[in-house]
Amino acid sequence: MKELQQILDTMEPTDALTRLLPLMKSLLAHLDEEARVQHVLQLLGGAGEDKVGSMVNL
Repeated sequence: MKELQQILDTMEPTDALTRLLPLMKSLLAHLDEEARVQHVLQLLGGAGEDKVGSMVNL
C-alpha cells in the first residue's frame, strides 16, 4: 500500500483518479448494493450509515 501511495503522490490528482477509476469500478462491482453505497459515501466524505438508513425508508 505504501508503494501505491508513493506512485499516486507523483501524479497529478486528475490523472491519478482517471487511472484508479477502472480499478475502483471493478472492485465495487464485487460488492452488494449496500456495501457499494457505503464505500461511495465514504469516498465522498460522507453521510454514513444514518443517511443510508434514511434512504432505505424512502
